[in-house]
Amino acid sequence: MPLIVTPRQLRLRGELYYQIGAMLSAGLPLLTALETLHKNPPARSFRQPVARLLSHLERGSTFSEAMQHAEGWLPSFDVALLQAGEQSGHLDACFKLLSEYYRDRAELVRKTLGQLRYPLFLLHFAVLLGPFPELFATGNLAAYLTQTLSVLAPLYAIAFLMILACQGRHGETWRSLLEQFFRVVPLLGNARRNLALARLSAALEALLNAGVSIVNAWELAAAASGSPALHRTVSTWRPRIETGGEPPSEILTESPEFPELFANLYHTGEISGSLDDALRRLHKYYQEEALRKLQLLAEWFPRLIYFAIILMIAYRVVTSWTGYYEGVMKAFE
Repeated sequence: MPLIVTPRQLRLRGELYYQIGAMLSAGLPLLTALETLHKNPPARSFRQPVARLLSHLERGSTFSEAMQHAEGWLPSFDVALLQAGEQSGHLDACFKLLSEYYRDRAELVRKTLGQLRYPLFLLHFAVLLGPFPELFATGNLAAYLTQTLSVLAPLYAIAFLMILACQGRHGETWRSLLEQFFRVVPLLGNARRNLALARLSAALEALLNAGVSIVNAWELAAAASGSPALHRTVSTWRPRIETGGEPPSEILTESPEFPELFANLYHTGEISGSLDDALRRLHKYYQEEALRKLQLLAEWFPRLIYFAIILMIAYRVVTSWTGYYEGVMKAFE
């Protein structure tokens, strides 16, 4: 994916996944669906990556193997979820799940950027206006540019580094560090955790319904969740399940990575024989909770930026004009 991802790019990726999922649900083979998309993709930028996938599939590669060759175009958690879908025989459902995810993400980004426009305008206005009295008094344009760029350049650099750090192309170690950092961020940490649990529930349901063994299903679903913490936790379960004979429901209650609600509902589904229904309920609940928190974040983050900018404007205006009047008073002494 590109370094800077716009809402339009997210929406188009969601549309791409939706079209593939719809064609698979209609009974078309994956190869035919990709050939159709190659001729009429949602965006021309998709034509070349889809052509690479087709090339590997025509050579006899599995879809999972073909996706590995598309590194840089498909985010790691997309690949993990689609691999789980291929193994479970529910590839269409996984494509539709990703489609909903990217559409919701595009809407949240669009809403957040729209609310950030005015605060960002105020920020640039304050930075450019602050040293203006000194420029008016001295006419020193170089000093004016130095003062304004010394504020704007670090802010642009911080924004660029944050975008770079949050790219999905980084390895699991880096993603694990980011996960630990975001956990302490109000709303965002819980939203990311709920999204991971929702993806894990959906992938686990698909895998178990396809007859995948319980150990393999949990490991694949944890990888598809996009959470390094969940993946590490589940990767230690195999000896306890295969050798010790413990069911996952008992291990869940001991794991701090899984909320009590998740463990209880999974346990109820396991003993009642309706685990697929319990997993669908878990997916719906955590998906809705994640979207609710992300929407709150999208509403409050611009407001916090706005108040911070207002305070900065007041400080810079007061200090700039105070310095200007002090200079004028000294001139008359």
